[in-house]
Amino acid sequence: QVQLVESGGGLVQAGGSLRLSCAASGLTFNTHAMGWFRQTPGKEREFVASINWSGSSTYYADSVKGRFTISRDNAKNTVYLQMDSLKPEDTAVYCCAAASAPSTRSSGFHYWGQGTQVTVSS
Repeated sequence: QVQLVESGGGLVQAGGSLRLSCAASGLTFNTHAMGWFRQTPGKEREFVASINWSGSSTYYADSVKGRFTISRDNAKNTVYLQMDSLKPEDTAVYCCAAASAPSTRSSGFHYWGQGTQVTVSS
């Protein structure tokens, strides 16, 4: 059974930082690209960042570029999202996902985590 479990969300003031983690099990982690998406109620899921199987290539949405950093530790089957200079508009449920190749589209990802809430107060 494939499982992706996010952690690290919470409440933070604008300008603060959080680091999200996604622990994977039940899949060959080092052959999958990984991504982070976020969603608010009533809105489309938004791509945030992705990383290839080895961690050598990354891609970011314009809205988070320069503030967020995606990374992975294949020995720990874990992908991270370091979130700095947080803004109220970053408030969302953040989900990690696994794909056969890097993608910015949710349809390109095969497995999804349950999500973790990030709330940024002003």
